Amino acid sequence: MGACMALCSLASCASCLCGSAPCLLCSCCPSSKNSTVTRLVFSFFLLLGTLVSVIMILPGMEAQLQQIPGFCQGGSTIPGLENHVNCEVIVGYKSVYRMCFAMTCFFFFFSAIMVRVKSSKDPRAAIQNGFWFFKFLILVGITVGAFFIQDGTFHTVWFYFGVVGSFIFIIIQLILLIDFAHSWNKIWVGNAEEGNSKCWFAGLLLFTFLHYALALTAVVLFYVYYTQSDNCTEHKVFISLNLIFSVIISIISVLPKVQEAQPQSGLLQASIISLYTMYVTWSAMTNNPNRKCNPSLLALVSNVSLSESTPTNAPGQVQWWDAQSIVGLVIFLFCTLYASIRSSSNAQMNKLMQTEEGGGGYGGEGEAGKDGVHRAVDNEEEEVTYSYSFFHFHLCLASLYIMMTLTNWYQPDTTTQSMQSTMPAVWVKISSSWLGLGLYLWTLLAPLIFPDRDFS
Repeated sequence: MGACMALCSLASCASCLCGSAPCLLCSCCPSSKNSTVTRLVFSFFLLLGTLVSVIMILPGMEAQLQQIPGFCQGGSTIPGLENHVNCEVIVGYKSVYRMCFAMTCFFFFFSAIMVRVKSSKDPRAAIQNGFWFFKFLILVGITVGAFFIQDGTFHTVWFYFGVVGSFIFIIIQLILLIDFAHSWNKIWVGNAEEGNSKCWFAGLLLFTFLHYALALTAVVLFYVYYTQSDNCTEHKVFISLNLIFSVIISIISVLPKVQEAQPQSGLLQASIISLYTMYVTWSAMTNNPNRKCNPSLLALVSNVSLSESTPTNAPGQVQWWDAQSIVGLVIFLFCTLYASIRSSSNAQMNKLMQTEEGGGGYGGEGEAGKDGVHRAVDNEEEEVTYSYSFFHFHLCLASLYIMMTLTNWYQPDTTTQSMQSTMPAVWVKISSSWLGLGLYLWTLLAPLIFPDRDFS
């Protein structure tokens, strides 16, 4: 009897894996909207692939990866095929490239087939919100196939795909941070108007001051450690320009005319954008191949002379992890989770992120059935709350960003059997910070330039 009940339970689980999002909620989970559950599950796929990539890039995995036929020199081979790449240097990076290639293809495929889905009544919506087991099998299948791609020019070509995709994703990250800052400011100001105003305004002032203090501290440290009196001209220009731009957007955000057109704008949003801009500036400078302008964190902590530091382009010298990569992963995790549960009331952000205006709360609330089981509510029968295609495209770009972050934006060079830091990576990050600042400035000035349009 127990065996029969167990089989019935397994059959129920299997039907949920092949069915729709409502089945994925258990009794201990809060009720939620169907659209939110779907985005969270797809984000879980991305995070799972990221975790696998992190494990694969660990030095201890090299011996295991060498057992894959034809994957690296000195490992298992395929008759008639010989690999001349020094796998002790880049085998971890090769695995990350292939894993992220699989995730990119997976999300790009769904982005293509979900174009112009208008409501959950569209047959393709059933594919979006269900069949999770088969989706997982597709992802696994693409991943396995990616590991049999021959080297050739794959790494070089995919590196440039990663550069372009990461550039766009950094902009999306900034848009999400702007949206988060607007939502944060709106909620706390609303609470201040309804309750203890001194407490809430003090909180806003505290966090605004903290963000500006961290940004200013970063600027000082950049000038001290990433510039020299007779060298590092590019870094001096990057730091100075982004400091000036941050001051400009902060001043514009509190101008009377801007405040009149955008009552929710303020220094809190500007402080968050300024701090993020300094992070991107730091991230860009850490990719400079000139070690005199780019000291490693270990060298700074141990007071090692910059002249004694090993050049980045020395064969076999690969920095597996650094501080900016860890910070980048933390920001990525936050933005991915926020993109999955966001329900913004800001019209400009919804247009940029291809989402509809949200009601109260991020996750939304469903109802528990008579049996007490929490279920997801289909809130897209009339109209989808987010663009299915754009959401998958966002995850596609996120896969490329993860690839570049885990590999420290190094460019594979199989001719010299090493990983090279390159100036193009520096310019990509810096230009993305400038474009991001321009987007934030646009959110402030657009209501003044086009007064007849609704930007509330």
